[in-house]
Amino acid sequence: MNLNTPTDLQIKIGQLLLFGWQGETPAAARAVNSHAAALIDELAVGGVILMGRNVGSLEETRAMLAEMQELAAARGLPPLFVATDQEGGRVSRFIPPHYTRFPVAKTIGDTADFDNARQAARAIAQELKAVGLNWDFAPVLDVNNNPKNPVIGDRSYGDDPDLVAKMGVAAVRGFQDDAGLLACGKHFPGHGDTEVDSHLALPTIGVDRARLDAVELVPFRAAIAAGLAGIMTSHILFTELDAALPATLSPTILTGILRGDLGYEGLIITDCLEMKGVADQWGSAEASVLALEAGADILLCCHTWETQVAIRDAVTAAVRNGRITEARIEESLARIAAAKKRWISKQNVIAEIDFAGHRALSERVTAAAAGE
Repeated sequence: MNLNTPTDLQIKIGQLLLFGWQGETPAAARAVNSHAAALIDELAVGGVILMGRNVGSLEETRAMLAEMQELAAARGLPPLFVATDQEGGRVSRFIPPHYTRFPVAKTIGDTADFDNARQAARAIAQELKAVGLNWDFAPVLDVNNNPKNPVIGDRSYGDDPDLVAKMGVAAVRGFQDDAGLLACGKHFPGHGDTEVDSHLALPTIGVDRARLDAVELVPFRAAIAAGLAGIMTSHILFTELDAALPATLSPTILTGILRGDLGYEGLIITDCLEMKGVADQWGSAEASVLALEAGADILLCCHTWETQVAIRDAVTAAVRNGRITEARIEESLARIAAAKKRWISKQNVIAEIDFAGHRALSERVTAAAAGE
C-alpha cells in the first residue's frame, strides 16, 4: 500500500470507486487501518462500503467513519459515500446487541401492509445515519419467482410483482423521503428467477423481454418513478437480451433498457466485481472497464486491495488509451456530484435513536406476518 500520489485523472476515476477494507484482526477491521487509509490516500475513492467485519458499537463506528470523512476532506476529496447492505433479516451488517434486528423482506411482504415497509426502512435509515452512513443497498426489488433460488428467497417481498413494487416504493419513501438516506434497488433487471448464486458462478435467465416487462421490471419501474437514487446491477446472463455479456457488463441492458427504455437518471452501481459471476470469466479489472462501457457509474469491490488497485489501473489505462472517453467519465462524475450534493451534508449524522421503538416495530411486524 505504497502507491504514488494519484494523478488528476486517477482522482477523477477514484470518484467512480466504492471499495471495502479488511483487517488482520477483528479490531483492525473496525478501524481506519492501513487498507482503509490507502483507499483514500492512494486510490482517492468516492465511497466505502461497510461489511459486517467493519461494524462495532455505535460510538466506535461513528468515530471511525468521522475519521474517514476527515481524511477525505484533508486530501481535498468530496465527502465519501458510506454504504452497507442492511436489508433486514439475514443480509444485515448492523446487528444486535448494538443495533436492531429488522424483519426480512418476505416477513414484511406477508403483512400486506405497505406502511410496514416504509416504517422499517425509515428505522433502518435512522440507525445507519446515527453512525455516519448515507447509503443503504436496499430495498431488494427482485421478484421471488423461482423456489429453487439459492440467494434471493426471503430477501424478496414476495412472488407477486405488484406487491414487490408497492413494498419497494414504500421502502424508498422510508429511506429517502422520511430519513434522507440514499436507497439502492437491486439487482437489476432481476435476480429472482435463478438457480445459481452469482457470488459463486454466472447464472443464466432465458426469458424474453415481454416476460421481463410483465414481472421483473415492474418493481424497478415503480421505484424509478418514486425517485430511487441508486440501482445495483446483477451478474446474470439474460440470453434473450444479450447472449454474450451479463447485465453488469451489458450496454444493451444498462444503457439501452435502464437508461433508455426506463428513463433512469440516477446512479448505477455494480454488484461486487470480485463475485465469481463476473470475475471468473472476465476478471475483476476487465469487468470494471466493461461495466463503465455498459453505462455503470460506480464500481463496487468489497474486499481485496490487490483487486482494487487492478480495477483503478485498468480504468486509468482504458481512458489513457482511448477505450473509454473522458466524456464518459465526466458523465458519471456529474451524476455522482449531484447525488452527493443532494444527499450528503454535515447534518447527516443524527444523535439520538429510539432503539426501544425500533425493537417494538420489528416485533409488531413479525407478529402481524404470523397472523398474531
